[in-house]
Amino acid sequence: MKDAFGAPQSVLVLGGTSALGLATARRLIARRARTVWLAGRPSPALDAAAAGLRALRGGPGSGPDVRTVAFDALDPASHEDVLGKVFAEGDIDLVLLAFGVAGDQAHDEASPPDAVRVAQTNYTGAVSAALVCAAALQTQGHGALVVLSSVAGERARRADFIYGSSKAGLDTFTQGLREAMDGTGVHVMTVRPAAVRARAGAEPGPGPLSTTPEEVAAAVELGLRRRSRTVYVPGRLRLVMAALRHLPGPLYRAAQPE
Repeated sequence: MKDAFGAPQSVLVLGGTSALGLATARRLIARRARTVWLAGRPSPALDAAAAGLRALRGGPGSGPDVRTVAFDALDPASHEDVLGKVFAEGDIDLVLLAFGVAGDQAHDEASPPDAVRVAQTNYTGAVSAALVCAAALQTQGHGALVVLSSVAGERARRADFIYGSSKAGLDTFTQGLREAMDGTGVHVMTVRPAAVRARAGAEPGPGPLSTTPEEVAAAVELGLRRRSRTVYVPGRLRLVMAALRHLPGPLYRAAQPE
């Protein structure tokens, strides 16, 4: 259950090696999160991510209880069993859906199977995992599902329309799921970050705005406190995207990088 200040004490990160997911987990651990599940494909990177979180709060023995679970977004048939076992271990206050792949637009256009893999990971896998977790949260009667999407889903760009289309589908699905969960005690929140720089102080990413994993984590925490429905990172991106959505086609195409 959440603590007296409303901060989640148990967190499930779908995409256990995601930079955004791990930054959010670190921030929530600093705010008293006690149990963190990292769900992802078994790998040295997943083990290292778990070890890094366990080392927080002063070292071995004083850190949070961090567990890993084998999870594959591309295997929806396994999701109910795998994620069901996590919820069977105890209530989960927050599910953070943080997995996804950007793909390679030029390559994927010429290789339909690889384009489909992007869509299956970012959309089909996310739909499956989100539905399983939403049902489990509803059974609990409380909890939040935060879905990390992208501003790339707001309007197609020549440079990344395969990835963007998968995020557009995920956005629409999440909006509908939020309505379905209304009144159940389950809060569903969409987060739309700009291009993400690897670390604070790094060179800005492509486009007029960019962000960092730490900034996304702070926005997630604030959005949870406010029970926001949709969060843009950085916040001023909301106005930028509102303008771009309505920009005439020729002007929109001319504004995009080569």
